[in-house]
Amino acid sequence: MLLAVALMGALAFTHSVQACTGIQLTAEDGSVIHARTLEFAVDLHSDVLVFPRGLARTGITPEGENGLKWTSKYACVGANGVGLPIIIDGVNEKGLAAGLFYFPTSAGYPKYVSGDADKTIAPWQLASWILENFATVDEVKQNIGNIIVAEVVLKAWGFSPPVHCIVNDASGKSIVIEYVDGKLNVHDNPLGAMSNSPTFDWHMTNLRNYVNFSLTNRPPVKVGSVELVGFGQGTGMLGLPGDFTPPSRFVRAVAYSTSALPVRTGDAAVLQAFHILNMFDIPKGTVREGETDEHGNVVADYTVWTSASDLKARRFYIRTYENSQIRSVDLTTMKLDGKDIITISLKGDEVIKSLNP
Repeated sequence: MLLAVALMGALAFTHSVQACTGIQLTAEDGSVIHARTLEFAVDLHSDVLVFPRGLARTGITPEGENGLKWTSKYACVGANGVGLPIIIDGVNEKGLAAGLFYFPTSAGYPKYVSGDADKTIAPWQLASWILENFATVDEVKQNIGNIIVAEVVLKAWGFSPPVHCIVNDASGKSIVIEYVDGKLNVHDNPLGAMSNSPTFDWHMTNLRNYVNFSLTNRPPVKVGSVELVGFGQGTGMLGLPGDFTPPSRFVRAVAYSTSALPVRTGDAAVLQAFHILNMFDIPKGTVREGETDEHGNVVADYTVWTSASDLKARRFYIRTYENSQIRSVDLTTMKLDGKDIITISLKGDEVIKSLNP
């Protein structure tokens, strides 16, 4: 865990990271695509990990590694962070996708007691536990109440990460799992959109502030004797919030994902998802706290990586801030039984191809 320890100082500034955005698309061939951005104030040094079936796992409690024990039923693939053997966002061999999103000021985990150790996991283990044990959203809904997600301090960061989780399956069903005021809340997610704080039901209610949203341009409006004509294209979305706050991004995620024209195949929908998420890409310096690190550098959130999962094809796609080339792992071609986690590095800079004749 040397990498995690090395990041401790920098991560002290990331308590307010709130910029991840998620969407869901469905192609005409039935392919369901779960896609999202991940923002942080430092490079998480993520790799792509492939977890085999039959892997022995142990939950972490406030007391240590004495929590829930399970053996992975399904293989899965996804991206991790700071050297942890977990998935932040990924998909399993049954076409179930899960992703952790930051949930500051809103998350409130159940109170932990030692007698519950055998059913307790840490917040950062939630997506992995879901992917390794279940095939559908319905199965997750039936079993999520059997575990406890406790307020466990991640040593590398010095605090317990406040997170909530989106879960999508190959049928198109989607839910959001949140712990608020010590209670578990499971919300159906009919639009497949995801953001950060506040709670998911608040975001759905907030959509009512945008009842004038339209997929088509607005016709001219007569005000007294004056006719007001739009300046150009895009008047149907006039008034949508354009900032990077979680409520604004949730509204835009719904607007852009539901207005995208249908595409025929999963491959096309994956590319469409990346195009949509371009609208949420945060360059370094645009979102900042006004803090500096120990070297005097401005601490600012940026889009560390953007990923997509094709739940029909069981493929995971990702691009990074340093390299916008979309790379993929096809879980169906991997060896799914074994004892070892496969690590695939994402290191490398963008390669600019010359078009000179």
